[in-house]
Amino acid sequence: MKMIRILLSITLFTCFIGNTQELKSPSEFLKYKLGTQFTRHHQVVDYYQYLTQKAPERMQLVEYGSTNEGRPLLLVYFSSKENMKNLEAIRKDHLESTSGKGNSEIAIVWLSYNVHGNESVGTEAAMKTIYDLLTKKSEYLENTVIIMDPCLNPDGRDRYVNWYNENKNLLLTTDPNSKEHHEGWLNGRANHYMFDLNRDWAWLTQKESQLRLKMYNRWLPHVHVDFHEQGVDSPYYFAPAAEPYHEVITDFQREFQNTIGKNNAKYFDNNGWYYFTKEVYDLLYPSYGDTYPMYNGSIGMTYEQGGSGRAGLAIKTNIGDTLTLNDRLEHHYTTGISTVEIASKNAGKLNNEFKKFYSNRNFKYKSYVMNGDGDRINALTKLLDQHDISYGRTNKGTLKGYKYGTGKVGNLRITGNNLVVSTDQAKGTLVKVLFEPNAKLTDSLTYDITAWSLPYAYGLDAIATTTEVSSEPLIQENPVDNTNLNENAYAYLTDWNSMNDARFLAALHQANIRVRVAHKPYISDGKKHQRGSLVITRADNKNNKNFIFQLKKIAADHNVILTATKTGFVDNGKDFGSRYVEMLDNIKVAVISGGPASTLRFGEIWHFFEQQLNYPITILDAAYFKWINIADYDVLILPDGLEYDNLFTESKYAELRVWVENGGNLIAMGGSINTLVDKDGFDIKLKKTEKDTTANLSAFGSTQRERISDEITGAIFKTKVDNTHPLAYGYDDSYFTMKLGSTSYEYLDGGSVAYLENGHNIPVSGFAGFEAKNKIDKSLIFGVESHGEGKVIYMIDNPLFRGFWENGKLFFANALFMVK
Repeated sequence: MKMIRILLSITLFTCFIGNTQELKSPSEFLKYKLGTQFTRHHQVVDYYQYLTQKAPERMQLVEYGSTNEGRPLLLVYFSSKENMKNLEAIRKDHLESTSGKGNSEIAIVWLSYNVHGNESVGTEAAMKTIYDLLTKKSEYLENTVIIMDPCLNPDGRDRYVNWYNENKNLLLTTDPNSKEHHEGWLNGRANHYMFDLNRDWAWLTQKESQLRLKMYNRWLPHVHVDFHEQGVDSPYYFAPAAEPYHEVITDFQREFQNTIGKNNAKYFDNNGWYYFTKEVYDLLYPSYGDTYPMYNGSIGMTYEQGGSGRAGLAIKTNIGDTLTLNDRLEHHYTTGISTVEIASKNAGKLNNEFKKFYSNRNFKYKSYVMNGDGDRINALTKLLDQHDISYGRTNKGTLKGYKYGTGKVGNLRITGNNLVVSTDQAKGTLVKVLFEPNAKLTDSLTYDITAWSLPYAYGLDAIATTTEVSSEPLIQENPVDNTNLNENAYAYLTDWNSMNDARFLAALHQANIRVRVAHKPYISDGKKHQRGSLVITRADNKNNKNFIFQLKKIAADHNVILTATKTGFVDNGKDFGSRYVEMLDNIKVAVISGGPASTLRFGEIWHFFEQQLNYPITILDAAYFKWINIADYDVLILPDGLEYDNLFTESKYAELRVWVENGGNLIAMGGSINTLVDKDGFDIKLKKTEKDTTANLSAFGSTQRERISDEITGAIFKTKVDNTHPLAYGYDDSYFTMKLGSTSYEYLDGGSVAYLENGHNIPVSGFAGFEAKNKIDKSLIFGVESHGEGKVIYMIDNPLFRGFWENGKLFFANALFMVK
């Protein structure tokens, strides 16, 4: 027996040596020591392709798409030879657990790196992690399948790496004041469109997120780790997370975070490394790389290493230590291996608890039922399809439940355009999280927004019922058919209710088809049309030989119904020759980038034009803005930001005022509005409020909690809307706004389009501090003031927030096209 054990040990050791020699380490392959320089994305791709070629029986490399800039997005599956032979069977057996079946004993672990491009150590650590798991730590793979995404954000990562290599000193420079430790405005954190991909898991506005989720839903892993970096002076963070936890997170999910955390701590303790847990990073907002997996049954975790874009290859911290790239790499490598180790040791338990997660769905609200414009419902169903969430429609006349519009229990009459989403489905937990009226807060100190309910975000009249509402499949309507449109009509009419209508108008402008807008309601051929409806006449387009062909094609492309009329004489209202039926100009739009503009807020505007509206926009950088002739543009957008006074010198302010008076439209958003306060020619005024000046006698440690009394952490408020104003065409008399702060402005005389009424300062969903609520009472949300021939449009709240606040986008389109 003893001889057998010796021979077995020799055999295992020989196999280990063989595996190690068979594969080159990252350092051997790259020809430099890993952790001494940053690896460009194409080199990372080369290494994973090399590993796959050398160990095809243990690995599978998949290119699941490409970024906006054309870089490949990769997933690598690796495990033991036996598991890889049966990979598809393992996947299917695992997914059977979502319906209470399946008998898998294999743990599925997904490791995600570099979602923020300038948190660049992640990808470096990923290469060392996969190498060691295939060689030195291969025993963990006997009952574990690893899915690794080595770089979720290649565009951002290469932007940072290329910038760093261009700006770093030849000799290692740890002085934090050196240029290499100060990225510019266009930093590497975000993706091509300056979107934070770690805020986009649920909203799926970005290409990378959409492609990734298709793959994620094919597996729904037991464990998901999202590797990040934080400030250079912060010790390492790993789970368990801080409060608040969302109430749907199970006891096991909490406990297993603790189990993994203790194992991580063991290795960090042995090395004398500093770390913290249960602080800062909570589990509430559903669109993170830890929470979204949690709400799909995984053990979702964020790991945060000190470093980010400031650290470079090495930097001096505030306590005098030197933090190197290799230090950061070793920390991420250690937690990655530790996590796989614990998952492997608990594979059976992970499978059992995953099955339980999908069998326990006893939620207060059983169904969410929504009425609304067909385009908005279609937009929401597209999102639900990507999440594998089932939905339908109902024929029930009236339902009782919690009414989103009033915040009270009441009745809702169901219209023909309705949508029913039930929690009685595999993704029922995710449904609850995304649709519930108001997420329960166990702690008001949170890392992100505290409200996001999709009925509010999509502008739908909704009710949540405590009994399940039966539904039938939602049959997609046949494409609109305008082939039999009367080609000799006087005009062609269509309504204005949604972003789809805005895209239609943008396409007409691109085709140089002239369009008018009706500023008054009217009835034509017995059909009522509201303000904002589009009027496209043959007379306006008589010089366009392809007018009818182009109009039909563009309408078909956007599924827009056109109504032909043979006369400009309406049944009721203003005739089509009236001054109230105004020509819409084909506008030239510019936006400020760089300098004072927030990168994220600029990105939302850029993405809106290129990927949602499909309309050209000129990007003017702050570095050369002073030499730009504003008169070349019809619309100028100032994104949310700070210190716009540095951009607008006295002479540039004078030029701006003249431009507006001569017909230019200025759209000022968020913090950019402050630069117009108290300036000649601009009427906007900050709202003054009385603040409690009572002496603060609280304990030293309570400062942070006292500060949140003046904050609004992403809450939803119901506002009053003047829908007779062009800025509000397509809206009802109320709008639910996402408010991100307490800065507030006075009403505008005759130009307050959306505003909080007196006493309506309580959020319908989310947290707002006491002082903050006092500040925003009776304040402006969206407003317009006239100056000569032009307008200034103020957008205090962000109608484009993270690209997912669908109900705000028509306000922005109106600011572009309708406000004249």
